[in-house]
Amino acid sequence: MTTETPAHEQVTPARRWAMLGAGTGAQLSSSAMVHGPAFLIPALHLQQGMSLAQAGLVASAPLAGIMVALIAWGLVVDRRGERFALLAGLVGATVAGGVATQLTSVPALCVALFVAGAASASTNSASGRVVVGWFPPERRGLAMGIRQTAQPLGVGLAAASMAVIAETHGIATALWVPTAATAVALVVVAVVVLDPPRPPGGPAEAPNPYRADRFLTRIHGVSMLLVVPQFLVWTFALTWLVDDLGWSAAAAGALVAATQFVGAAGRVASGWLSDVVGSRMRPLAWVAVAAAVTMGLLGLAAEVAPAAAVVLMVAASAITVADNGLAFTAVAERAGPFWSGRALGLQNTAQNMTAALVPPVAGLLVTQGGYAATFALAALFPLLAVPLVPTKGERALA
Repeated sequence: MTTETPAHEQVTPARRWAMLGAGTGAQLSSSAMVHGPAFLIPALHLQQGMSLAQAGLVASAPLAGIMVALIAWGLVVDRRGERFALLAGLVGATVAGGVATQLTSVPALCVALFVAGAASASTNSASGRVVVGWFPPERRGLAMGIRQTAQPLGVGLAAASMAVIAETHGIATALWVPTAATAVALVVVAVVVLDPPRPPGGPAEAPNPYRADRFLTRIHGVSMLLVVPQFLVWTFALTWLVDDLGWSAAAAGALVAATQFVGAAGRVASGWLSDVVGSRMRPLAWVAVAAAVTMGLLGLAAEVAPAAAVVLMVAASAITVADNGLAFTAVAERAGPFWSGRALGLQNTAQNMTAALVPPVAGLLVTQGGYAATFALAALFPLLAVPLVPTKGERALA
């Protein structure tokens, strides 16, 4: 009788970590492509005279693109493999980003950013599956936490560069930042990434994990609720610092970029903690509680104590992103190798569907009620998420 060699024993540790780095880089570049346009809001608002709601729609274009493409890319991952999906998506994102740099029409820019977002969606499912496929269970939380630093680091890259470049050299020039990042990531993935092996059989024979119980569905719902404060802070922290507190775009961008490094550390820490306690769901519930408390305090402080509000904004930027790696790892583990692409696609679709609504809706709320009230309102969403976390339905890590 023969037994299958675990995937993590079929490559050297150095190659596993190299693939983790490549997957993280791919996700980082896609994050900059998808979330970077949010940092063009000050330029669109102040230089081109758009309302915050209109500028928010431009920022939402790549989010809408990623939202409609995630499930399709998940199917590609399940059928064609992780390497193929990563390469195809990064090629598309680089080409669409390059086109966007040449455009002056706002509607055309929105279309190009939509396509760039749709192509970038490949990295969400494929790079996560590379981590789960090549790392053993007792290291996946940490590895996925590291991989999940890509999103805040990508946002940090965009925050530190795109607002300042847009202010001094124009929006088209600023868009070269994420475009160059996806081009570099494409080369690295082509050199480093291998498809993890899969058990015998195929997608047609694998049972549908959504028919077994509501575990995955509840994680999707929790993640939708938790993404609201995350994207509110990401999208409007810089604009709040500039408009309400009078900071320069350079100073505000530098602070927002710094908060992303704090957020990245939070993701690694939450992933490591999940390995230690042997659970993804208990730390997820703890993060939801912390996010509710922090956003409530931020709303209060933004009205009466601006200096304290800045500190709380930094804390919120870290706490509100700490759930992503936990949920992502749990979904991939529960769905299995032949459903993880589609399950991760659904996970990210649910999050991005919600995230795409945040900039325009929050822009209207800020216009009508101010930043403090909008921050405080966002505290309700993680509060609602706490009882939905499926801690009782979680299985032992394997």
